[in-house]
Amino acid sequence: MSLEGKLGSHHHHELVIQVAPPSTTLAGHGDLRQHPHPFRQLFVKQILTHMLINFHAGYFRISLSLSSQALLWKTLGELVDGTHFLDRLLRALPSTSFKILWSLALFTLLALSVIYLVRCLLHFDMVKAEFLHHVGVNYLFAPWISWLLLLQSSPFIGTSSDCYTALWWVFTAPVLALDVKIYGQWLTKGKRFLSNVANPSSQLSVIGNLAGSRAAALMGWKETAICMFSVGIMHYLVIFITLYQRISGCKCLPVMLQPVFFLFIAAPSMASLTWHSISGSFDCSSKMLFYLSMFLFMSLVSRPNLFRKSMRKFNVAWWAYSFPLTALALASVEYAEEVKAGAAHSLMIFFVTLSVVVSFILVVFTAARTNLMVFIIPK
Repeated sequence: MSLEGKLGSHHHHELVIQVAPPSTTLAGHGDLRQHPHPFRQLFVKQILTHMLINFHAGYFRISLSLSSQALLWKTLGELVDGTHFLDRLLRALPSTSFKILWSLALFTLLALSVIYLVRCLLHFDMVKAEFLHHVGVNYLFAPWISWLLLLQSSPFIGTSSDCYTALWWVFTAPVLALDVKIYGQWLTKGKRFLSNVANPSSQLSVIGNLAGSRAAALMGWKETAICMFSVGIMHYLVIFITLYQRISGCKCLPVMLQPVFFLFIAAPSMASLTWHSISGSFDCSSKMLFYLSMFLFMSLVSRPNLFRKSMRKFNVAWWAYSFPLTALALASVEYAEEVKAGAAHSLMIFFVTLSVVVSFILVVFTAARTNLMVFIIPK
């Protein structure tokens, strides 16, 4: 199976085990008590092995979505104007609701990280193949972006604490290492030129820089934040132009990965939020990036045929819808707080509601079909 297929969906297999009826005598079979559950152990081993084989970095789309939802609800909880409908709704919810959501996002990210770490230890060749893949390599940014979003939304760690600073270094260092490796390949390696490997998921490298920049800005490291923002936004311009040109060398995404096109919305939305945190106000630069996000959103939703085939059967690629919509909702909240107009407030209500509904639907589908996504059993 190609890595492209594994990034979106899996074939379904089944394990058929035939057990002979028990004999009336134990002669010749030894003491069965020495091997109480041989078939059960084999079955569990098969499940775990093939779960690790079929798991990939694309599953971190789930943690990206949940972490961004936690950040969204924290941002909504900090709204100053008590007249907002969403503000009144939040006040009506139990005080522990946000902590439960944040804890769910943390647990999900921890579980995915542990599984991927075990995969690295037992199937390093597959991880290496993922690193060399033009789509898979970009999702190696996803776990670190998720951690940075969780850090920004944490109800337990203040931005001025030493713990926040230490965790920022831990989560940002892999992003910078991947930056140096991947951006260097785009610049120097013939087969890895950006024009040959560019696809919508390439924007995750930009989002990684922006998430690190915003986390630095929140703890007052303005120069560091500007540095990371500069690297991210300049490469965003290069990626955006390359994707817009549709250079013949660019490899197209398989049908099942078409939802990844929604990352076009996520990058400018995150850039808008990040610049707001750096500058201290939702100024013209933040507004322009927000307007670009809205334009790209309208461009995508007006072309449903682009996503129709990928929606025929549920797979983990569907989670690519949630994070970009949540990033856009976050930007709309900051925009509404700055503009304080009826239209801006309506936009905020619309995007927040849309992101929450989409995320909830994806959680329900995933909970109902987990066995179809990871626990794939061979013949």
